[in-house]
Amino acid sequence: MKKILVIAAVFGLAACAQPQEETQLPDNVMVTGTNPIITNQFTADPTARVFNGKIYMYPSHDIPSVITHHDGSAWFSMADYHVFSSEDLTTWTDHGVIVTQEDVPWGRPDAYSMWAPDCVERNGKYYFYFPNASKTGGFAVGVAIADKPEGPYEIQPEPIKGINGIDPCVLQASDGNAYIFWGNGRCAKLKENMIELADDNPKEVMKWGPREFEMVGVSCLKGLPSRQAEGPFAFEYNGNYYLTYPYVREDTEVLAYAMSKNPMGPYEYKGLIMAEHENGCWTNHHSIVNFKGQWYLFYHHNAFSPHFDKNRSAQIEKLYFNPDGTIQEVKPTLRGVGPIKASQKVQIDRYSCIEGAAIEYLDTTDYFKGWKTVFAKAGDKVCFNEVNFGKKAPNTAVVCVKADAGAQLEIAAGKAVVSVEVPESQDWTEVAVPMPKVKGLQDIAVTLKSDTGAEVDWITFK
Repeated sequence: MKKILVIAAVFGLAACAQPQEETQLPDNVMVTGTNPIITNQFTADPTARVFNGKIYMYPSHDIPSVITHHDGSAWFSMADYHVFSSEDLTTWTDHGVIVTQEDVPWGRPDAYSMWAPDCVERNGKYYFYFPNASKTGGFAVGVAIADKPEGPYEIQPEPIKGINGIDPCVLQASDGNAYIFWGNGRCAKLKENMIELADDNPKEVMKWGPREFEMVGVSCLKGLPSRQAEGPFAFEYNGNYYLTYPYVREDTEVLAYAMSKNPMGPYEYKGLIMAEHENGCWTNHHSIVNFKGQWYLFYHHNAFSPHFDKNRSAQIEKLYFNPDGTIQEVKPTLRGVGPIKASQKVQIDRYSCIEGAAIEYLDTTDYFKGWKTVFAKAGDKVCFNEVNFGKKAPNTAVVCVKADAGAQLEIAAGKAVVSVEVPESQDWTEVAVPMPKVKGLQDIAVTLKSDTGAEVDWITFK
């Protein structure tokens, strides 16, 4: 194992700055690779689709609350939709607003109720499905159509007749038909035009108190665990249809799923995809997609809004199936799934493992600034997996760090280990040290070796 000890003040000190590679990015492009994946706005209810070899994500767009719930508390507020795309799940492009509540002719322009959407492609057209509060009362599902996945989209003048609810999802099944799911698992077949329900859908009479009304389609979650169920997401894999959905098991939502051999059921409950968020975030909402041979779960969490769980952010984890087609339960991570280049900022606070160290927000007045890692006692350690050092090995490690009384850190990357002497510093400071040659994909670890503590924002390798 190679090891180098350097007095950092001799080699180089500077105020922390963005690595050069990141300063050249356009304003609408961000590099993350960790969770949450979008770091400049809230992105809840993420629906991911693959078009033209790219991942496109269509989330709802939480904003600080401007409306109140019936009990007077601050409530979900969503006025428009953005679309994001990525070729590698690390670099994300924000294509801007594609639909806004003021432009929906049938919707209330002040409802702030544009909840979970979906988008599918059929015959060269892209159909964006979104819910909104209707001017005539209740909720409806509208459609906007485009020639490209990022738009521009043309909103249809009327919502889909026969749907009264939220959270649309469209499944294009191998039987050649398209099925739309909404609300708490209701499903109906669409016409070929993708904007009307088929004439041969079943109908049933429902009772709500003294009222009776006709509902189109079938209730696919009938008889399954589904307390306060919402946000259905359906997909097909290996001869099975999967209906996945959030529901309240105890006090907050879990992600669950059921399976069937028919798009419209009956479905058999199979279990959980993801358990409740440990911090009590009330909702979760998701989509599942295969991208370049790997299945992924997109979901949300209130990482950038720790004290208000109505502002959520999209996250991603890998998802795996058992041989019998059932889904393995997914555990949330901070590391996420995106590949990270050593020349980018490696945010070690989005760790793969941690021993003793603590993670804190950089600025509690602006949570979007992210986190820092606090090393308090000797032996505190974090690790961060899958950093790509490439074929041309970097020769310098740079740490954005501060330490009131000075400190010593150790950075391990593959078989190389370097010691970093951090001078006394109350401001964020770049400390640069020589680095032995490291190539390819490596896990890195940072350990505090001194009895005095330090805080680290990020690490990069030049």
